[in-house]
Amino acid sequence: MRSSNIVNQKEFEVSYSEIEMKVIQWSEARKIIPNSTPRAQAMKAVEEINELVDALAKDDKIEAIDAIGDTVVCLINVCALLDVDLVNCLKAAYEQIKDRRGYMNDEGIFVKEQ
Repeated sequence: MRSSNIVNQKEFEVSYSEIEMKVIQWSEARKIIPNSTPRAQAMKAVEEINELVDALAKDDKIEAIDAIGDTVVCLINVCALLDVDLVNCLKAAYEQIKDRRGYMNDEGIFVKEQ
């Protein structure tokens, strides 16, 4: 879904926890939570990632922003359905990568040192 108008970033500043709660409330009001499944929401996130890839291929920043947001909404739903916290998932991922060493090769692929 394309946002018809991307608001000025300063007008849109809210804390992550505020917007996360609004997303969860929106999903609950539409019965996504609890009637969906983590897998269904993950599959929706894959669709949104594909839209992001398409937007990037077209160099369409507005569509990319929309796809990123939609993906995060799906991930928040996955977390809510699993009773985990997205920020804690991010922290766990960071703990795994923080000491990772490597480099970006000429093809744009990160090569980890062993």
